[in-house]
Amino acid sequence: MIATNKLPIQTQAGLLIRSALVLMMVALVGCASTYYNAMEKIGIHKRDILVDRVEDARNAQEEGKEQFKSALARFTEVLNFRGGDLQDKYEKLNDEYERSEEKAEAIRDRIEKVEDVADALFEEWEDELELYTDQKLRRISGQKLEATRSQYLQLITAMQRAESKIEPVLATFRDRVLFLKHNLNAQAIASLQGELGTIESNVGKLIRDIEVSIKEADAFMEEMKKS
Repeated sequence: MIATNKLPIQTQAGLLIRSALVLMMVALVGCASTYYNAMEKIGIHKRDILVDRVEDARNAQEEGKEQFKSALARFTEVLNFRGGDLQDKYEKLNDEYERSEEKAEAIRDRIEKVEDVADALFEEWEDELELYTDQKLRRISGQKLEATRSQYLQLITAMQRAESKIEPVLATFRDRVLFLKHNLNAQAIASLQGELGTIESNVGKLIRDIEVSIKEADAFMEEMKKS
């Protein structure tokens, strides 16, 4: 979230109260542009919100990555079943799948919020270029806009690439969990064992793409904080 820990306590309290009022107002109005305008009035600009949302998306991806690893480990454990309470192992696998669905939804939501504020920021920036009378300053600002947009496109492409691989992995888990729900026996488990290598490969590709996306997010936030 937007850092306030470096501000005096009274200033922090005032900012938090104003932010809460802004959020309440936006909840009633339900309009993104109203939210951005209201935040700007308390000194929080679109670029600040963009950095904040990129961080949220980055963290959601990190949590998702760990969850997909955990789900794969649980699925492998079920397929390697050698005795014990099979129903208990299935229920734990189902819990992992459901948590994976939740993490996937969080990733999608965070990426959409990044895209929304980025579109608003770049549209505003382009409009403001037309207000310059000093052509040198306009050129410098325009160059900065293009550099920022180029890095953003690199970031959002990586995020979307990783996100596009989530649903196929979830669908694979979903199908196997549903199958085992009604066929919870050694024969059913044996029928799925030959698929483990492919599933591991697909999860591995997803995790690698998420890691690339996380690195892009870190680089983007670092660059935005410099300027």
